Amino acid sequence: MPAPSSAYPGPAHPGPGHSGPPQSPTAVKIVVAGGFGVGKTTFVGAISEIVPLTTEAVLTAAGQSIDDLSKVPGKTSTTVAMDFGRITLDPSLVLYLFGTPGQDRFWFMWDELVRGAVGAVVLADTRRLRDSFAPIDFFEHRRLPYVVAVNPFDGAQRYDLADVTSALAVNAPVLTCDARDRIQVRDLLITLVGHALNRRTGAVNRTPLSIQTGGPR
Repeated sequence: MPAPSSAYPGPAHPGPGHSGPPQSPTAVKIVVAGGFGVGKTTFVGAISEIVPLTTEAVLTAAGQSIDDLSKVPGKTSTTVAMDFGRITLDPSLVLYLFGTPGQDRFWFMWDELVRGAVGAVVLADTRRLRDSFAPIDFFEHRRLPYVVAVNPFDGAQRYDLADVTSALAVNAPVLTCDARDRIQVRDLLITLVGHALNRRTGAVNRTPLSIQTGGPR
């Protein structure tokens, strides 16, 4: 696997009159974080063009006093290390997605998982919005650009995104994204790439890349 790079790519192919060989696509590392059972594994699996690597362990009675299943009663397993997937957004840009474990007892792994990342997605469930504060604080402390993705669980009350932004007290994009929907996940990742580039360049209204929004499907 190519090493993730914090540099943003130029054109994947040489321009007219350029006699050099085509450039390889740039590999970019993205972290997908959030609380327990918020949809990180689903998010990675919905968009990955390869079979995702997951490290799921069966939930047991021993963890009932630690893991709150009241909002996710059908959940039978949990990530204990990471999820991994890959998606080619554009001929010049390949994203490698690393999903974090959600429980507090696995926080010791986060420093390694975010090493070399250029941005992060914080998945949020409005029924358990307080679970988003810790990952948001983690990324803000490390000055890592991030977007908040409100995952609309079935049966959960819908809130205006401005109200969610105010409740989280963030200065970052807050969007709705169904973690099961490949197109919504793709569009969110494109937004994150643009936000990360704007943060690096200070260009508030700059369009980051000419990404083919017709794919992946």
